[in-house]
Amino acid sequence: MSKRIAVYPGSFDPITYGHLDILYRGLRIFDKIIIAIARNIEKKALFTVEERMEMIREVLEDQKNVLIDSFDGLLVDYIKKVKANFVIRGLRAMSDFEYEFQMASVNRTLNQTMDTIFMMTSKDFFFVSSRTVKEVASFGGSVKEFVPPNVEKRLKEKFKVQP
Repeated sequence: MSKRIAVYPGSFDPITYGHLDILYRGLRIFDKIIIAIARNIEKKALFTVEERMEMIREVLEDQKNVLIDSFDGLLVDYIKKVKANFVIRGLRAMSDFEYEFQMASVNRTLNQTMDTIFMMTSKDFFFVSSRTVKEVASFGGSVKEFVPPNVEKRLKEKFKVQP
């Protein structure tokens, strides 16, 4: 029986407890999950791809069935390259669904062998987004409820907030 491999793509700028919620629940379904950070030149990221990968590795150091990677270009091409057949996407609100449904439809048209699995974010995290976390942190607000301690520390360093 072949392994069930899923790709969990995103910017993860930075990774939040909402992202981790989706990941850990996905690990109950899939044998291996590849967190794939999209190198999106259109988005102005706070952290470099390398910094994001390092933070995620620190958080998931004990997870042997999770691989952290990055990719350029089309997700469907990356899916083929890593021999995965599933994409995991987290949903928070109806607006997420509309966009994600459109992307899943395009991806499925480009690669008929892949399926997108939508997972609803747990109620404790449906309001958490990387954008909101960065905004709160930029004003010196506490983000410890939203991100792991190493990420909180890095946010404080980026925004030069006193501990």
